[in-house]
Amino acid sequence: MEKLLEVKDLKTQFFTYAGVVKAVDGISFDIMKGEAVGLVGESGCGKTVTGLSIMRLISYPPGKIVSGSIQFDGKDLLSLSEKEMREIRGGEISMIFQDPMTSLNPVLTIGEQIIEVLTLHKKISREDAKNKAIDLLNLVQIKSPEEVISQYPHQLSGGMRQRVMIAIALACEPKLIIADEPTTSLDVTIQAQILNLLKDLKSRINTSILLITHNLAVVAGLCTKVIVMYSGIIVEVGSDQQIYYNPGHPYTFGLLRSVPRIDEEEKERLATIPGLPPDLLSPPEGCPFCFRCDYSMRICFKEKPPFFDMEDNHKVSCWLFDKRAPKIERKISK
Repeated sequence: MEKLLEVKDLKTQFFTYAGVVKAVDGISFDIMKGEAVGLVGESGCGKTVTGLSIMRLISYPPGKIVSGSIQFDGKDLLSLSEKEMREIRGGEISMIFQDPMTSLNPVLTIGEQIIEVLTLHKKISREDAKNKAIDLLNLVQIKSPEEVISQYPHQLSGGMRQRVMIAIALACEPKLIIADEPTTSLDVTIQAQILNLLKDLKSRINTSILLITHNLAVVAGLCTKVIVMYSGIIVEVGSDQQIYYNPGHPYTFGLLRSVPRIDEEEKERLATIPGLPPDLLSPPEGCPFCFRCDYSMRICFKEKPPFFDMEDNHKVSCWLFDKRAPKIERKISK
């Protein structure tokens, strides 16, 4: 597979009166053409900031990409002018934002918002853009698209608004879609429909997807590669099978144990990860997860672990995989 996106040692920081927040602290990953990758972790770990950094939507002040590189389809995104970046946004990279109600313009009709993207990037007539908008709404399985294009966002349900956001993202057939929590605040049935829609569209137009979520269960049906993020850094990378059936990092293990299971006994409490994430204003010297980890050793508090190879294409940043570390046994089931 050919590489589409390559992020190397990306650092994004926010300069506040209280100090410098290291929201993304030196992460590296890549996405191949036609590949769906899940970026998972709890709230505040830097997932959304990573997506916004790729889109160059971090505004200064207070936020700034301080170092690293983002290579997209042979282009260095961090060296492009704002004009060149505007042509890539929406045209080659699209983002589905977390809350469609705040992302869609409340005073413009659905049709106007899709037509605007098409006329800006495709340079087609309004009539052709309107017909294309109807086709896009059909593609995302919205009923009666001829009526919907004349409606406003507040007239649609949450699931329909999310489908509109996907239609806008797909308008110019981008090479990469960044989907930031696309199923948040939707009920389980609509969540499944949105994920099935993304999966169908991926296979149909071969678009790469970066799915940002805190829910490992959401990733399972769509992504073949999973990146686990914690406190601004990547702690584990592997295929979906490797992450789900052979997790390496204690944080990944904790996330998996906190997912509800159908084979649990009635009224059994969900497993939780004790403690709180570290303060990104003053992160710990060693592993950021050391204060919440059941397997912490002295070195965990002093030095950040390198990446260790567990299997082919499965890497984990944890001192437990040093050859000198004690062997432990864990089970996903409680």
